[in-house]
Amino acid sequence: MQGKVKKLVMEKGFGFIQADDSKDIFFHHSCVNEKRFDDLVEGQMVEYSIDEDGSAQKGPRAASVRPVA
Repeated sequence: MQGKVKKLVMEKGFGFIQADDSKDIFFHHSCVNEKRFDDLVEGQMVEYSIDEDGSAQKGPRAASVRPVA
């Protein structure tokens, strides 16, 4: 799946991806692959997968996030 980085909360190490269906997907800095969390920017396209087992009660959570080249 693909989406755009909607918001980054650098000081707390998490962010949100705006999915194609306009849902916000939470992600933690530890799930970023191929780049560092600090290298991400808002508006950047990313690929992600959903953590089906550990989705938060407040909404879906990404299991992995990878910037699109």
